Amino acid sequence: MFAHLFRLRTSSPAQPATRGYAVCTLPRSGSNVFCDLLGSTGSLGRPREYFNGAARRSYDDPEYPDDPHQQIARILTMGATPNGIYALKIFPGLHDLVAPHLRWTEVLPNLSFVRFRRGDILGQAVSWVRASQTQQFRSSDPRKGEVTYDADAIALRLRQICQRNARWDMFFARTGLAALDVTYEDFLADPDREVGRVAAFVGIVERIRVDLDRSPFQRQRDGSSAAWCERFRAERGDPNHIDPFQDPA
Repeated sequence: MFAHLFRLRTSSPAQPATRGYAVCTLPRSGSNVFCDLLGSTGSLGRPREYFNGAARRSYDDPEYPDDPHQQIARILTMGATPNGIYALKIFPGLHDLVAPHLRWTEVLPNLSFVRFRRGDILGQAVSWVRASQTQQFRSSDPRKGEVTYDADAIALRLRQICQRNARWDMFFARTGLAALDVTYEDFLADPDREVGRVAAFVGIVERIRVDLDRSPFQRQRDGSSAAWCERFRAERGDPNHIDPFQDPA
């Protein structure tokens, strides 16, 4: 969908990181470009998957640790901007990986939450299938395969996205924690407005402007993605179909 992560600076912020936020999201949601532009403002932290050691070693730091306590230290340094605001991006699976070892929501100071999701869930599922087939999760990644329409794979990813969205729903319902809701579609329609909402949410009063066209990320979606969505709905879109994973009424 979008690609090319810039390398993060490892120097400490000018001020100690004393407040921040977690972008709670899912794969193929558009969160890469969203987080990239948040980081490019220079005042909204640098949200990345800091609990994903393999990804950080691949894109940022070959010596990036897997120990969650050391990763917290990286969030407060690599993930912070000079004004002392830190940020991270997290998926439900990364929460599961860290939570048994570290109460990350408590050790990170003055933590807020941004819920970022994509409204077009079928398009998200198609994007996930195509990226998995080519291993090209970012446009700068080498393409390692060709895309082949696979209705079963799309159905699986569609189910996984709905389930993982529900996991964030449960997380916030169970904990009572407040979250700022941002959709990918609203963000694309008005990046300044949505980034400004995040800034206000974390207590930044000055106006922040962004330029979506200057992002190093490139959209990977093309006309064939829309064609896959249309074909899937034609084949699997019967309203009277009973999903085998559906809960009984």
